[in-house]
Amino acid sequence: MKTAPTQLPQIGWREYLAIPDLDIRVIKAKVDTGARTSALHSSEVEIYESNEGIERVRFQAHPMHRDPSFSLACDLPLSSYRSVRDSGGKEEIRPFISLPVIIGEHRFETEISLTNRKNMKFRMLLGRTALKGRFVVNSGTSYLLSQRPKVLQ
Repeated sequence: MKTAPTQLPQIGWREYLAIPDLDIRVIKAKVDTGARTSALHSSEVEIYESNEGIERVRFQAHPMHRDPSFSLACDLPLSSYRSVRDSGGKEEIRPFISLPVIIGEHRFETEISLTNRKNMKFRMLLGRTALKGRFVVNSGTSYLLSQRPKVLQ
C-alpha cells in the first residue's frame, strides 16, 4: 500500500542526522534523490571473516567536514557488496552496512555504502532508497526535521 505524499513528513535537501551504532551523534547529510543508495565517508576499509565465519567490515568513519583528522574506528557485519556509479559515472564495487539512522524524531534502518568522500562537501549522502515511503523532499529548504547542534554553532 502506497502512502500519499501529503501524509509523509517533509525533509529538507540537507539535514543533520545521527548514527548511534557508529557513535556518530551528528553528521550533516545531503538528501540526494539523484542517488539510489546512501553513502558515508570512510577510509581504511577492511573486509575480514570473524571467528564465527561472518563477513565483517572494519573502517574509519569521518563524520566532521571541518575536522578531517577526526575519525571513529568502526567494526560491523558486512551487509553486501554492490556496484555503485558515482556522480562522475565511474562504477565501483562498494561494501554496504545496514544500521539505524535518526533524523529528528524519525528512526529507521537503512543500508549505507562505505566510500571515500573527502573531496565532497557532505560526509554523508542519504539516497532515495532510504527516503522512499518515509519522507517527501522539499528541495527549496534545509533542516526541516533537524536543527544545527549547539556544539557546531
